[in-house]
Amino acid sequence: MKLQKNIQTIAKNTLLLEAEAVKAVANYIDEGFEEIVLQILNMKGRLIITGIGKSAIVANKIVATLNSTGTPSIFMHAADAIHGDLGMIQSDDFVLCISKSGNTEEIKVLLPLIKRLGAKVIGMVSNEDCYVAKHADFTIKAIVSAEADPNNLAPTTSTTVQMAVGDALAICLLESRGFTSQDFAKYHPGGALGKQLYLKVDDIYPKNELPIIHEMELVKASILIISKKRLGAAAIVNEQQELVGIFTDGDLRRMLEKHDDFSSLTIGEVMTSNPKTIEKGEYAIRALNEMREFDINQLIVVEGKRVVGFLHISDLINEGIV
Repeated sequence: MKLQKNIQTIAKNTLLLEAEAVKAVANYIDEGFEEIVLQILNMKGRLIITGIGKSAIVANKIVATLNSTGTPSIFMHAADAIHGDLGMIQSDDFVLCISKSGNTEEIKVLLPLIKRLGAKVIGMVSNEDCYVAKHADFTIKAIVSAEADPNNLAPTTSTTVQMAVGDALAICLLESRGFTSQDFAKYHPGGALGKQLYLKVDDIYPKNELPIIHEMELVKASILIISKKRLGAAAIVNEQQELVGIFTDGDLRRMLEKHDDFSSLTIGEVMTSNPKTIEKGEYAIRALNEMREFDINQLIVVEGKRVVGFLHISDLINEGIV
C-alpha cells in the first residue's frame, strides 16, 4: 500500500510540475512571438519544422497540428537534413528548429546551411543563451527550469512545454486565418470526427423506406404498412400531406393496453402528435444530439411541413458518428 501511495504521489507531482512549466512559459509570449505568427501568415513558402531526438518527435506532432488547421508544414529530421533532405528547403520557406539546449551539434551544423539557402530560421529553445537563439532570425522561448525526473535529464517538462507552445502557435494561426469547422472538415474527412463535421441527413435518409399513412387510415391496414416498411414507425399526414403525427411500436403497445377492439380505430386516434423532426439539409450530428436529448430512436426528415424521409439511430451507428 505504501508503494502504491508513492507511485500516486510521483505521478501527481509530475503532472503538477509540467502544468506549472506550461503556465510559466506564458510569460514569454511577447511581441517577438506575435511577429513570428505574422511572418508565418504572410510567408510565400512553407513552414518546415526540424529537430533531433525527442524534439524531432515534438516537431512531427506540431507539423500534424499545423497541417490539420490550415498551415502547410513539412517535417525534416535534423540528422537527415545534412544527408540530402536540405533539398526540400526553398528560399521563401521558414524553418522552425526545435532544440532544448540550442547547442546540439547537428543543429549547429544545420543552421548556417539553411541560411545559405535563403530561408528564414525560427528557433524554439529552452535556453536563451545558446547557439540557436544567437543565430536564428526569430526566437520562440520555450523556457523550463527543470525536467520532471529527479535527475533532471529525461526530456519531460521541456517536451511538454514545446508541444504546448506549438499548440499556441497553431491556434494563433488558425484564429488569424478565420479557420472554421467547415475548413477543419476538409482536412479530416475520415473517421467519426470528420463525419460529424460534414455528414448531412440528406446523405443517409434516402436509403431508408418511407412509410407515410393518412390519419384516417384504419389501424389494421396501417400496421401492415409499417410492418412491410420495416422501420418500426410511420409518419402520419393529413389531407394536405402535412405531417401531423407518428406511430411507433410504443404507440402500438399503448393502444393494445387501452383497446380490446381496434378494428374501427383510425391511426390518427392512436398516433403521437407533434413528433420530433429534423430539417432536410441539417447535419447528421444534430440529428444524433436530438435523439439523445429526447431519448428516441428515429426522426422524421421534413422539408417544411412535407415528410421526405426517416432517420434511425442505427443509421448513425452504421455511419460511425456515434
